Amino acid sequence: MHIPDGFLSPEVAGATAVASAAAVGYGLKTANATLDERRVPLLGVTGAFIFAAQMLNFPVAGGTSGHFLGAALAAILLGPWLGCLTMAVVLGLQAFVFADGGITALGANVLNMGVIGALIVGGAMLASRRTLPKSRALLLAITGVGAWLAVMAGAAATAVELAVSGTVPLHTVLPAMLGVHALIGLGEAVITVAAVSAVLAARPDLIAIRDLTDRELAPPTPALKGA
Repeated sequence: MHIPDGFLSPEVAGATAVASAAAVGYGLKTANATLDERRVPLLGVTGAFIFAAQMLNFPVAGGTSGHFLGAALAAILLGPWLGCLTMAVVLGLQAFVFADGGITALGANVLNMGVIGALIVGGAMLASRRTLPKSRALLLAITGVGAWLAVMAGAAATAVELAVSGTVPLHTVLPAMLGVHALIGLGEAVITVAAVSAVLAARPDLIAIRDLTDRELAPPTPALKGA
């Protein structure tokens, strides 16, 4: 999903850069207001995990491959706006250090792979808190669905940006992107659910997007005989 240099028109590159900068700017404001000694290490660990995980590709279909994006995980652990900030740092390092994604397309890549996914998952979690019963299983279910939707929404946005830039027709790029990323999204969902489940088992207090008690989030424990 990384867009290289030269694939976007100046107008599209500029518009996506403005949108990403606004989200990252709000993320910085949120960081200044909410970060404490407990969450600063989590911010670094989450960013490092996503950075490393994005370097690992897994086969999809037809000789194509995909990789973990991490926007959903960042949003769940850090909140949507700090998730945007973390994804911007990860994608910026990839672009400047590893040439993974173009410099001129950095705004689009941050928007597609970070901002959109983080806000989708954040919105899904907020809606579920207001309308659905609270449970660990439901949180993990929403995590999986949100992770898949984050990948699909990012792929759709990438296709639209390429089409508007005149790089490839929308009727060609959209089905191709969505078809491949529907499978990549499944891998994203599995990895994200596994990571969140592990955090819930060990440190449920580290989940930023939740309105559940520790008892509700704790994994079930077997009943003691004779109790």
